Amino acid sequence: MYQEKISIIRENIEKKFIGKREVIDNVIIALIAGGHVLLEDVPGVGKTTFAKALSQSVRIQFTPDTLPTDITGTSIYDASKGEFRVVKGPIDNEIILADEINRTPPKTQSALLEAMEEHQVTIDGKTYPLPPLFMVIATENPVEQIGTYMLPEAQLDRFLMKLSIGYPVMDMQIKMAKKYLEGALDEELTPVVESKDIIKMREEMKQVVMTDELVEYALNIVDKSRSNENLEYGLSPRAALDLLTASKSAAYVAGRDYVIPEDIINMTKITLPHRLVFTTQSKMNRYTGYQLIVDIIDKVNRPR
Repeated sequence: MYQEKISIIRENIEKKFIGKREVIDNVIIALIAGGHVLLEDVPGVGKTTFAKALSQSVRIQFTPDTLPTDITGTSIYDASKGEFRVVKGPIDNEIILADEINRTPPKTQSALLEAMEEHQVTIDGKTYPLPPLFMVIATENPVEQIGTYMLPEAQLDRFLMKLSIGYPVMDMQIKMAKKYLEGALDEELTPVVESKDIIKMREEMKQVVMTDELVEYALNIVDKSRSNENLEYGLSPRAALDLLTASKSAAYVAGRDYVIPEDIINMTKITLPHRLVFTTQSKMNRYTGYQLIVDIIDKVNRPR
């Protein structure tokens, strides 16, 4: 069972990223589900450190002058051969760290749309597939901060989940400080699993049992959003499918081969809120996506 390797991944990440077991587990869930993750929080809480700890990922630093071709790649003229050749961008890797993604304009942000949805990039009219394990872990600062651009709805909908790390509790902060002073946080992590292991985990995850009753329960939660007066429009079919996959992955990471209602409830709170588009009035009332999803869950009959 490749499922047993999950604890090894978790323990390896915790060598660098201390005190946030729930965040670690959620990103492992996304990794096995084959989804992308958006980490939003204030500077300095460890977003980049955590993303780098998950894997020896390729880092794309987003800045206001980053161009789409800086991400996807481009064709250049090779004078020695008298022909054009394709130079692939950093997107052509397994795990991509898109650091401070909302520091770059929407035109450049959109360079990720095809890659995140179809796992491919198009350069000068020719399509190139991305690696099977392709995953984007993006970090961003809250949009209220200076020099940020809101991510378009189409891109937000491509993130399986949006997570906030938050500040560590004092006990964890003391442990972090001690490791920092000892130099332990500067040590390079050694990979504990290979790409083929993650792919095998994904295959095992697909065998997790989800009853028709639970599928209907998850879909009812999504469907309720489509008639909610606080929203401009409801959740997409992609959101529904992502919720189902994330719920199965959550059960797998928990060590079970079957889904329970709590898996669905927990996943709704991190896979759905960031996809919601509120009416102007709801925004003025500071109604949040998390609040709305919790309200919907309370109104949908829970399976036994």
